[in-house]
Amino acid sequence: MSEDSKANALVQVDHLKKYYPVRGGVLRQITAWVQAVDDVSFEIQPGETVGLVGESGCGKTTVGRTILNLIDPTDGEVFFESKNIYDLGKKELKQLRSEMQIIFQDPFASLDPRLSIADSIGQGLRIHKRGSRRERFEQVLDILNKVGLEEYHARRFPHEFSGGQRQRIGIARALALKPKFIVCDEPVSALDVSIQSQVLNLLRDLQKEFNLAYLFIAHNLSVVEHISNRVAVMYLGKIVEFATREELFREPLHPYTQALMSAVPVPNPDYERNRIILEGDVPSPLDPPSGCRFHPRCPSVMDHCKEREPEMKPHSSGSQVACWLYE
Repeated sequence: MSEDSKANALVQVDHLKKYYPVRGGVLRQITAWVQAVDDVSFEIQPGETVGLVGESGCGKTTVGRTILNLIDPTDGEVFFESKNIYDLGKKELKQLRSEMQIIFQDPFASLDPRLSIADSIGQGLRIHKRGSRRERFEQVLDILNKVGLEEYHARRFPHEFSGGQRQRIGIARALALKPKFIVCDEPVSALDVSIQSQVLNLLRDLQKEFNLAYLFIAHNLSVVEHISNRVAVMYLGKIVEFATREELFREPLHPYTQALMSAVPVPNPDYERNRIILEGDVPSPLDPPSGCRFHPRCPSVMDHCKEREPEMKPHSSGSQVACWLYE
């Protein structure tokens, strides 16, 4: 990560950690820590989409929510436009909320079934006191049109919509305050494949129109390839590779990334792919392996992989990778 990219970054994450305590015994004392996110660093430029991929349980969602300060960090810093969001008071943090939003994975659970769509989308506008009641309603109608819904939908309730429509409502709610940065927490994983492409194209169109920056969390590499500018690959709480979309899909470096790539389906029945099958299960973040966390499943493991943890270092291809194979 160059100094220029840090200086110009909209969001900068430095050595972010999030550990959850495990309590036991009669006195409920802390007996261990779940290392959900362990020393994660990256930056996001204005108007850029950074994809964050990895297996379920690797800490992707925790990264997104900790960046937004929805979850208190254990350690590390997050800067938004050069301001450390963890140092802000309640008033300053509330003001910052309008600049940073989130689209949740489940479009139904994230909507209050008792509120109409107009009230759900306009809730942020009301909390931040943006305009009169009539002006807020006009803004809601305008946002509904931008996400491909009709004005009469504003009076309906969440149960009256399909999954794809509900996700469009979630996107509209995130856009209501005109933010600069949105965390997209697997926004299409709960949708049919035919609807996924519509929502992805909508996100790209809105990004161009409003110059939005996205952190796009997903486990589907095909989706990430479609929407991302750069991609971070995460394994057991750590980022193991960070590269541009083109570099990552042309030449994956880390053995874990290579295994993920080999599992991506190709729409060609005659294409023969060398599938990499990883042995064993993902270790527990409660007791991660020593050295490189991937070494128990790595097909290229060496002795010192088990003893020392590799650092994230630049590669000649322009990617960054944390692997002893490239030392």
